[in-house]
Amino acid sequence: MRFALNDLFAEVPAEQADEARDFYGSRAAGRGPRTLEELREARAKRSAPPPADPPGTAEPAEAGGARVPVRIFTPPNGRARGVYLDIHGGGFYMGSAAQEDRRNRRLADAHRLAVVSVDYRLAPEHPWPAAPDDCETAALWLMDQARDRFGTARLAIGGSSAGATLALATLIRLKDRGAVDAFAGAVLRFGTYDLSAQTPAGRRIADEYFIQAYVGHVSDRTLPDISPVYGDLRGLPPTLLVVGSADILLEDNLAMAGRLSAAGNNVDLRIYPEAPHGFTGHPTAMAETALSDIGTWLLDRIAQP
Repeated sequence: MRFALNDLFAEVPAEQADEARDFYGSRAAGRGPRTLEELREARAKRSAPPPADPPGTAEPAEAGGARVPVRIFTPPNGRARGVYLDIHGGGFYMGSAAQEDRRNRRLADAHRLAVVSVDYRLAPEHPWPAAPDDCETAALWLMDQARDRFGTARLAIGGSSAGATLALATLIRLKDRGAVDAFAGAVLRFGTYDLSAQTPAGRRIADEYFIQAYVGHVSDRTLPDISPVYGDLRGLPPTLLVVGSADILLEDNLAMAGRLSAAGNNVDLRIYPEAPHGFTGHPTAMAETALSDIGTWLLDRIAQP
């Protein structure tokens, strides 16, 4: 069977694709820090994220003797229809849960979902396995506390970029515990799933500093906790993969979609035309469409009537 890449594109109005093409054509391509000095400089220059209205609450999540800060958003009226565990992006070495505050507030308000965002520890100060340890702690806490805190035990998990990698690594850890069935869905936005440079997709990013910062001390980076594409992916929840056609990680996401499907999972792959890495955080109509699509997909998997 042969098909063209555009056969896999998400359905978006032609004018949104045209707008995205114009927007990215006039926008300088970004890049991540390439050294520790550049990372420190980028962190110092980064302004505080704009607050959500109303703001969420910050508190520790505790499970198994471990603790991690989380930020919580609840719907303004009535019981939550489900709970979404969100893991922010930033190359494992930048970002914070607060950077997603406005988006998570909108998700909670628009769809009557509770959203819990994980403030995991960052590399290189806290290299692997600190980040997946923190995400697993938040997931275990949520599994134990969701019904009492939010009135529902219907859970989903997801993240963007490094957050998508960590979300999938968390699901694999939960599967190893026999607890993955607690999550009814996963939303993975433009994740990186091979940090070992053993696959063609992995070799495209092999010289990126974030890999050295996060797992430079690890000799075998094919561990599923680092590179989920090598994991036993059987028995995972339904998964939505979102990526742009111009993303350097497109091949990585195509490979992961194939691996998840081959393992017998329910997989929904949506490729958005003209879009680069991180596009759902950009001010385009296509980004709004993608976020709306994600919200609808989540409701279909976890919402209670």
